[in-house]
Amino acid sequence: MEQVTVIGGGLAGSECALQLASRGIDVTLLEQRPSDNAPAHHGDRLAELVCSNSLKSTRPDSAAGLLKQELTAMGSQLLAIARDCAVPAGGALAVDRDAFSAAVTKAVEDDPHITLERREATEIPEGRVVIAAGPLCSERLFAALAERVGGERLSFFDAAAPIVEADSLDRSVIFEQSRYGEQGAGDYLNCPMDKEEYEAFYEALVSARRVISRDFEQRDLFQACQPVEEIARKGVDALRFGALKPVGLVDPRSGRRPWAAVQLRAENAERTAYNLVGFQTNLVWGEQERVFRLIPGLGDAVFSRFGVMHRNSFVDSPRALDATFAIPNTTIRLAGQITGTEGYVEAIASGLLAAVNTYADITGVPALSLPRTSAFGSLVAYATDPATEPYQPMHVNFGILPPLGGKRLSKRDRYAAYAARARHDLREALAARPDLFADPDLSALDDPIEQPEDPAADKGISSSDGQA
Repeated sequence: MEQVTVIGGGLAGSECALQLASRGIDVTLLEQRPSDNAPAHHGDRLAELVCSNSLKSTRPDSAAGLLKQELTAMGSQLLAIARDCAVPAGGALAVDRDAFSAAVTKAVEDDPHITLERREATEIPEGRVVIAAGPLCSERLFAALAERVGGERLSFFDAAAPIVEADSLDRSVIFEQSRYGEQGAGDYLNCPMDKEEYEAFYEALVSARRVISRDFEQRDLFQACQPVEEIARKGVDALRFGALKPVGLVDPRSGRRPWAAVQLRAENAERTAYNLVGFQTNLVWGEQERVFRLIPGLGDAVFSRFGVMHRNSFVDSPRALDATFAIPNTTIRLAGQITGTEGYVEAIASGLLAAVNTYADITGVPALSLPRTSAFGSLVAYATDPATEPYQPMHVNFGILPPLGGKRLSKRDRYAAYAARARHDLREALAARPDLFADPDLSALDDPIEQPEDPAADKGISSSDGQA
């Protein structure tokens, strides 16, 4: 068997290395940290989550939940680790980020087929290579890649939310409740605001000093990761009907719904730290402390991490890569957010797909072609279709799936039908490829048991929650 070099120890690179190793392929995994830390990273472990700790919804009739079913059927190793490291998050899969990255690092270091080398890749090596350097790819490697693919160099901004220490929160003001749940129970803490408090916070937020003082150009800023202050600048009620919407919450002090509410989500299983949901930001650190302490219950908050804004780079995949994310006529394949597929689980998925198709190349069998009707297959098709112009980062969603046809359905029934079609088509595709999947978990694609409606499942963990 040939050896494969995987560049980048993030979500995509780690999944790719583990998948290849599980198929008996020797892998050299190159990771530049800790000697060269990217701006958003904090440690040297693999698969570090630099933004939110949420991997989004688990509902089987949501696009994010469907993607998780598909990856489970395909044997994703990082998704299995994520479930082992889960923390309460309502209808979403959120993880203890330290436990998760530690477990992934251990899995890689313990695998006899993987050699982990801590050094920067400044050029593309010879042989079979998977570049999963992520959106924070080093300048030298990205320059080498841009020259090789011949595509236009692109970039976008991404933002991360602050984290506060649990014991610094004022629990006489903050209450525990998931939207539409019972008071005193749930996976979120809520900071309620009355009208006067909200308007004072709003004025401070939109006038606060930012790291980048000019207004962001919308073509360069991925909508799913807009800083909270940029959303606020769209109008005084933009946040109150977005990340700060109070629907489904009751302030136990008044017995009424608050005017607005900031939600906090646990960062770890011990609940010693919480992140501000939807509060990815580009404010300078001193301004973050001043403005966010205006939020009721956060007056004495201790920030264990301030929000950061960083530049992310990706290639023009529809014109630079083939349908398997390979550079045409080479043995180089890309995976992860450097391809413009946006999101944690999407990165894991692309790492898995890169491994499977690299293995197909090595063994001389046809590449895996995912059904266009599946969640991940639709994203791959979007990202590699030359008709996608202009190309901007995209996460998995039902809007890029082929239409169903037939009579018009309600939104809920339409999403359920999308998911049922995807599970059926992917089941057939995997069953037909025992050369690539010796033992796929097809039971993961069984029709799910009907679940009660949970309006908070996707609303609390939405695209505005900063899924990097």
